[in-house]
Amino acid sequence: MSNLEYLEEQLASEHPSLPSKEYSTFEKSALWITLLGLGLFAAGFVLANDLIWTDGLKPIVWDPIMKDAGSAGDADYNPMNTMLYTFSMLASVVVLQALFRKANFPADDRMLVALVAWVCLAPVLRVLEDADFFSSEMDWLFISPIIHLHLAAWLVGIAGLSQYLASQWDGIDSDRVENKIRKAMIPILSLALFFHWAFLYQPAYVAHEDMGAFWIVIGLVASFMVLFGVMIKTRGWPAITRGMLAFGSSASILGLAHWLQFLSTPWAQESSRLSESIVLWPLLVVFGIPSLVCYVMYQRGKDDALQLKLTGYEAGVLPQGISVKAWENAGEELQHHPVEMLSRNALLASPMVLAMVFGQLCDGFATMVGIDYFGYGEKHVVSNQVILYGAEINSMLGIELGKGAWLFVLLKAVLVGAITWMFIEMKVENRQRHIRILVVLAVLIVGLAPGLRDIGRLMLGV
Repeated sequence: MSNLEYLEEQLASEHPSLPSKEYSTFEKSALWITLLGLGLFAAGFVLANDLIWTDGLKPIVWDPIMKDAGSAGDADYNPMNTMLYTFSMLASVVVLQALFRKANFPADDRMLVALVAWVCLAPVLRVLEDADFFSSEMDWLFISPIIHLHLAAWLVGIAGLSQYLASQWDGIDSDRVENKIRKAMIPILSLALFFHWAFLYQPAYVAHEDMGAFWIVIGLVASFMVLFGVMIKTRGWPAITRGMLAFGSSASILGLAHWLQFLSTPWAQESSRLSESIVLWPLLVVFGIPSLVCYVMYQRGKDDALQLKLTGYEAGVLPQGISVKAWENAGEELQHHPVEMLSRNALLASPMVLAMVFGQLCDGFATMVGIDYFGYGEKHVVSNQVILYGAEINSMLGIELGKGAWLFVLLKAVLVGAITWMFIEMKVENRQRHIRILVVLAVLIVGLAPGLRDIGRLMLGV
């Protein structure tokens, strides 16, 4: 036994972490509080509808959603629904990470890539709603936060199907098994993609009789080709991850094809907005600067990430069975352990950190370009207040360029810097890997998703 293995066994025996299948006291409390809260809400919705719905959630949540879905669009958030959405997201991270760990769902970089595809799908659909593509009867499905719940239902369905169809072959790598997996998954996922198109897109074609179909047909063919290609390229991945990535990426391609159709033959919009021209230069700012930052980070950390991978460890994750308390108490004994030596730089090149940095900077620069150069407004309460402070600073300094959105970019940069520092300094137990994935997902939903929506609106002029 090596000195490293002996040290790990010693640490695991001193202050062992809880088994992955076991809930902590905090998680048990969170789960019971969630169940109790949902039960009380359901009971109150039936027994005290006026209090819970008519005078409660309807004016705070539902009315702004319906206003945003109307022809005027872009209803502002208010302090109450902002706090409600923030609390709900944080609670979801705590509860879902415990459930996902119990179910032994993957929590690796492959799962993150699959989830990013779904995060990208949300703004693709949201921009189409901004362009008044969807019918007035169903466009509320594409308004935040409903769009995230709507896509979560699709995600759960696709993940469940994939797990049911092929999870029994996970970890088995042979041509015979791979053929079984493809025969089981590809036809069902193709049918699901066809239903996705028929349910969300096909009804809108009736309302836009004059729109063309060239890019739509190209997109349909391309989406099925992408689904098939992803399934081919992800050999050896867990079934649930393969299914999520294949469907999420193909559905995004299908939506982007409708962007191209709008650019080619714009349809009439309920709001009477007209697309005057295609604007591409914001892409260089919104995608170029974040990409450059991520490239520098990746170059800084790629060597340590490779070395850590070769040793069999994961950046920032403690070996199985060792608790954070035991690790911290060990002190200098661990200074030569690969996780301690290499994790900080390795995390700079990890998809988790790179995705968060890119998403937050993308949102910041897209907001600045949209507000300062194209006359858009900010819907979120806190973000709008930051931009107003920036405008006040501009006024004091006599700066006439822009409306103060530069301060929002600066705040985003500071925020993403703080999050990155937290991630590279933090060590998590092996059982806590799911919470990292869900924290990253939450950051992407509030960063990358609105950033992509902003740049989509700028390009389409809607």
